[in-house]
Amino acid sequence: MSDRALAVEMQNVEYTYPDGTPALRGVDLAIAAGESVALIGPNGAGKSTLLLHLNGILRGRGDVRIFGLAVTKDNLREIRRRVGLVFQDPDDQLFLTTVAEDVAFGPLNMGLSRAEVADRVHQALEAVGMAHAGDRAAHHLSFGERKRVATATVLAMRPELLVLDEPSSNLDPRGRRGLIELLNRLPVTRLVVTHDLPYAYESCTRAVILAEGRVAGDGPIEQILSDEALLQRYGLELPYGFTPDGRRR
Repeated sequence: MSDRALAVEMQNVEYTYPDGTPALRGVDLAIAAGESVALIGPNGAGKSTLLLHLNGILRGRGDVRIFGLAVTKDNLREIRRRVGLVFQDPDDQLFLTTVAEDVAFGPLNMGLSRAEVADRVHQALEAVGMAHAGDRAAHHLSFGERKRVATATVLAMRPELLVLDEPSSNLDPRGRRGLIELLNRLPVTRLVVTHDLPYAYESCTRAVILAEGRVAGDGPIEQILSDEALLQRYGLELPYGFTPDGRRR
């Protein structure tokens, strides 16, 4: 696999928090352009820390590259154009008066023309099924609708890599299904942190297990989720009655 084909390349990445807590302990990870990858593992495994290395919010030791470009101080503007990060709580990304203003914030800060920004806002809201809500205040929307709008704020930047932290958390079944269908339609590379293993199965083709700051498993999603011994070793459990091959347990 050439560097050009890689959306993400991490080599021997280590990170320790200022209080001395180690979070990443020599992570090696490669994600090809166009892949949809679920990052799973127990609480405290380092998953969110890993995500924050992809756009330079955190920078530890080792080498991180996004589409061949090193994540360094000099490259942060371009890295953050390429990497769209959707946080677990949509209210972390929605803070302006209207939905349209929230979605326009990123493109405006890229220095785009008003016409180009308006086009991006329309297309992003259309993509998430929220084109009708541009004039509404985000805090008047349901949680699931706010999740969609938060995703639109990132899509308006037209990222090449979409990174999502627990996208299905706190959604009702209808909202969860709608989000799965939305994300599966997007023509971008995706890395999804989730504890929702059925969601991972429906949304991703590959799973990476992170445990104690190290990659502990990596393979096709069905293979990983069918390995009960592997899942048990790292405190992961499928819901009762769910199996990746569709058989009842």
